[in-house]
Amino acid sequence: MIQQQIKAAIRDIHDFPKPGIIFKDITPILKDPVLCEGISDAFLEKLKGAQIDGIAGIESRGFLFGLTLATQLGVPFIPVRKAGKLPFKVNQKVYELEYGTATIEIHTDAFTPGDRILIHDDLLATGGTVTATSQLIQEMGGTVAGFSFVVGLSFLNGIEKITPISDNIIILADY
Repeated sequence: MIQQQIKAAIRDIHDFPKPGIIFKDITPILKDPVLCEGISDAFLEKLKGAQIDGIAGIESRGFLFGLTLATQLGVPFIPVRKAGKLPFKVNQKVYELEYGTATIEIHTDAFTPGDRILIHDDLLATGGTVTATSQLIQEMGGTVAGFSFVVGLSFLNGIEKITPISDNIIILADY
């Protein structure tokens, strides 16, 4: 049921950010507090019994439900940001994109080595950023406890990239 509600709320934006892309815009979800609560509840139900010490939300839309989940689970929220956006000492990871490279950062004191970290983002596409986030967390001594996404674009095969890292993958609405 939550999948149908999410899909009904999402709007397709053609040719964004470049020609040929159909962007799945989740911002209409944010206008519906009841749907937002339903999404949070669906994640919490799927995370019952999971051992999670923190939730890493990927900038910026991964902050939306990631912070809510962390608060509801009583664990720290770990912002994963683009280079130069975090004010304290950071660890960073440079990774490849189709059109160049990007860099993500996490504060050096964001979690303790050995912590089990759930990685959250709004959407799983090719899996590049979430894989880089996983690698950075592991390099910092953390364990990837799993992944959670509001939307998955299965035709882009991102799930195949992240399954070897953790097969604990939650996708509420898949295309």
